[in-house]
Amino acid sequence: MNSNAIVRRALVARNIAARPLRSSANPVRRYSTEEPDPQLNGYPQLPWKSRQTLPPLGWQDSLTRRNFGDPLHEQEEVLSMWGPDTPPIDPAVALRQFTVAALGFLAFGFFVKEIVTQPPPAARREYPYDGLVRELGGLEENKVRLKHAFATCTC
Repeated sequence: MNSNAIVRRALVARNIAARPLRSSANPVRRYSTEEPDPQLNGYPQLPWKSRQTLPPLGWQDSLTRRNFGDPLHEQEEVLSMWGPDTPPIDPAVALRQFTVAALGFLAFGFFVKEIVTQPPPAARREYPYDGLVRELGGLEENKVRLKHAFATCTC
């Protein structure tokens, strides 16, 4: 190996070692421009952004994606790496995709019920005396089947 390659490797290694970790241009450090919350009493009002959406490399504490000395968000337990997972896609897009899938299943079921299913090959049984109301005790709840129920049924 020649001396230029050794010098070049040493310079690259020194540059990598001397490179600072995340600077103050960190997106988490940008403070909100909204009206300050009076309950914070001068504490910086940080934006509502989960630490799970931040890049994984370049932090002093890579486990929690924080630099030492960074102010914590007032809702840190929700926005930290250990909080609830952030959805991988927008909830509105997920709702639209779920609606399309559910309508697809309903359309397939309607297609099978109305078009593919054949009518029964035999005639349905018909009972005399208004569906055997008198023979079953005379109550309306005991009707077996009404003749006109199938003529008006839309199912």
